[in-house]
Amino acid sequence: MSASAEKFTCQTLLEVHPLTSSLFTLRTTRDPGFRFRAGQFARLGVTKADGSVVWRAYSMVSSPHDEFLEFFSIVVPGGEFTSELNRLGVGDTLLVDRQAFGFLTLDRFIDGRDLWLLGTGTGLAPFLSILQDFEVWERFDNIVLVYSARESRELAYRELIAGLAEREYLAEYAHKLRFIPIVTREKYPGALGSRVTELIESGELEQAAGLRLTPEHSRVMICGNPQMIEDTRALLKTHGMQLSLSRRPGQVAVENYW
Repeated sequence: MSASAEKFTCQTLLEVHPLTSSLFTLRTTRDPGFRFRAGQFARLGVTKADGSVVWRAYSMVSSPHDEFLEFFSIVVPGGEFTSELNRLGVGDTLLVDRQAFGFLTLDRFIDGRDLWLLGTGTGLAPFLSILQDFEVWERFDNIVLVYSARESRELAYRELIAGLAEREYLAEYAHKLRFIPIVTREKYPGALGSRVTELIESGELEQAAGLRLTPEHSRVMICGNPQMIEDTRALLKTHGMQLSLSRRPGQVAVENYW
């Protein structure tokens, strides 16, 4: 095995499911030796016609215990990686780095009562992995999943989210979850209609969750659009909440690999 081959494995594409013209999910086989914590991401590689490989980072949607790997992707117009990925079909090969990366994991927090998961677009992915792992249900009394999309058809994985309560290992914990969808460009029944930062500033997000955002009780994970992450972090800072670092535990954790 060459030195480069030792860094990744070749996995088989099992399923490609388009959600809209710009969003799709994909599922691959999983190498038995690939380990990750819920919330981490993998580097995926696609081999181009000239033999070169294009790599991009994708958070796992699947749980650490699944026998497959699942990812949630947006099609970037003219994007080198997704243009190549779009050509692949079931049975084709996708490269997966042997090492998982990222720090959007529960061990970023040493305490906390309420966990807020704030995601936009494909930033939902790591939170789905976290919600399918038992640890989060044991650690927190309340879990608030906030998922923002432009249009209702872009609200992915609604069946998975709704089905969490039906999983045997989560049945007695399902009452802890509050799911708050946000649709910003159209009215949609049951969804809030403003940007995450606006909903925090107005207090509407706290009202919808039935919980307060406080440094004492709240731990917040943010993933998605870089501008949303920056704006939300700044806003939470005014609430007395700071980024959690290994040398300085805090209340906020982010992932931004765009």
